[in-house]
Amino acid sequence: MTKFPVVTALFIVVPLIEIYLFTVVGAAVGGLLTVVLVILTAMIGVSLLRAQGLQTMARLQQQAAQGQLPADTLFEGAALLLGGALLLTPGFMTDSIGFLCLIPATRKSLIQALLRYCMQNGSFQVNPGAGYATKNEQSKRDNDVLEGEFRVKDEDKDSHL
Repeated sequence: MTKFPVVTALFIVVPLIEIYLFTVVGAAVGGLLTVVLVILTAMIGVSLLRAQGLQTMARLQQQAAQGQLPADTLFEGAALLLGGALLLTPGFMTDSIGFLCLIPATRKSLIQALLRYCMQNGSFQVNPGAGYATKNEQSKRDNDVLEGEFRVKDEDKDSHL
């Protein structure tokens, strides 16, 4: 199945589900309270997103400063971005998915499931020589590093580097 019909179906199905949920919730609690709930979830989501985003940004900077590849943190940042976009989209279903992206445990589970799916379908491959390493593998690599000084021995003393 190609991706275009899936995306097209999402643009049709998601709004229909949201309209249905609006009518169900509106019939149960009233139209005004339904609108208040949508605005309240967006406000709560934005404040959670801000806190989580700042933590993720600090972790990203710390890992980069230590010379680590912050792949996991980048995936978490992308999940937070998706969650924030879904929370700002009016609707109960999109808000629910957005909140799942903001909860650290579910966010990590969603990322792992997505990576596992992509690796099984050949959409994503990890190249062990490209710097992706576990902490144990990284410490083994660090032990292989030799430090020292060198000088360029130049036959012609007039030329300088």
